[in-house]
Amino acid sequence: MPLKNLRIRYFILFILIIFLGIISRKIDFVPLCFGDFLYAVMIYILTRIFLIQHKPIQIAILSLLICYGIEFFQLYQADWIIAVRKTLLGRYVLGQGFLWTDIIAYTFGITFTFITEKIILKNYIYETRFRIKQQK
Repeated sequence: MPLKNLRIRYFILFILIIFLGIISRKIDFVPLCFGDFLYAVMIYILTRIFLIQHKPIQIAILSLLICYGIEFFQLYQADWIIAVRKTLLGRYVLGQGFLWTDIIAYTFGITFTFITEKIILKNYIYETRFRIKQQK
């Protein structure tokens, strides 16, 4: 499958995850940690869109570093960053405050996405090889 088609599929998935993440914050019975889980999934997919040719483990490690970096950055409380966090986009991207539960949710989100992608890619590669063998 050409890289352009893969990027389009990942982008559609990216938009879907953003939509689900926003909805998860609006529904009372959905735990807040589910939104953090989806945030990590979104970061993984966004990283995958830009680094499409890299191995999934590289994407997972980079995504974890991004999520952890953003979370630990919440410990920084300068006036200018507090003002940014008060905006809608700043609140969604940078968050409000540091929580260890967010770190756990990010770890589960990235791990889930990594394992899911490995399974899907493994099946896709197997099916592609099977089709090529049948055509011969």
